[in-house]
Amino acid sequence: MRVEEKLILALDVNSLNEAEGVVRALSGCVNAYKIGLSLFTTAGPESVRMVKTAGGKAIPKVFLDLKLHDIPNTVAMTAEAIARLGVDMFTVHAFGGKEMMAAAKEGAQRAAGETGRQCPLVLGVTILTHLEGDTIRQDLGINRSVEQEVLHLAQMAVDAGIDGLICSPCEIEAVRRVCGNKLTVICPGIRPSWARRGEQRRSLSPGEAIEAGADYLVIGRPILEAPDRLEAVEKIIEEMRNAMRH
Repeated sequence: MRVEEKLILALDVNSLNEAEGVVRALSGCVNAYKIGLSLFTTAGPESVRMVKTAGGKAIPKVFLDLKLHDIPNTVAMTAEAIARLGVDMFTVHAFGGKEMMAAAKEGAQRAAGETGRQCPLVLGVTILTHLEGDTIRQDLGINRSVEQEVLHLAQMAVDAGIDGLICSPCEIEAVRRVCGNKLTVICPGIRPSWARRGEQRRSLSPGEAIEAGADYLVIGRPILEAPDRLEAVEKIIEEMRNAMRH
């Protein structure tokens, strides 16, 4: 995989028109986009179609980040509908359990078989990157450390037969020790040294995350809030490229 293909730009904007402007401006430079709850709630499936048509000749990948979390039958039906949209990857909450994650994979495979499309990657979300050890103990009643809980969820993801994991870059090395290359690892919460950290607690720079073994990096605000978005993308890709040379 080329280094620029490891960058996923989060389209965390308020309208379809704004999202389309970002995709068209960065066409040929960004190869994958994340559509999250805000944009999908605003624009629905049209947001997926927009990325696929506005991204230039090299059709970008779409990472649909809705974090499905419901009973297995509902998740299977939703995963089937998502796969019919032609997305390349989508998320479920690993806290939904092994049966729910397996149902998501089964629903996506069923739709792929019926449409002749490649099955999208099903990715399990572990511990959100704004949470820390004290918070998961006090708010969620989890007595394991963040890393231990991420590893527990990672093993469930492997057992469920899904394709990958969403975790902070701080847990990548531990996940790789336990799961090897069985899972695709995607990391949000990436912050270049020149960007504001925001509410991210468990964060690394793009270069550090690549060195730790991330397959993809999800980056939004450092690019969207930059005075020159193209320059910001180029700086991030160069940092990733330098890390891959080491």
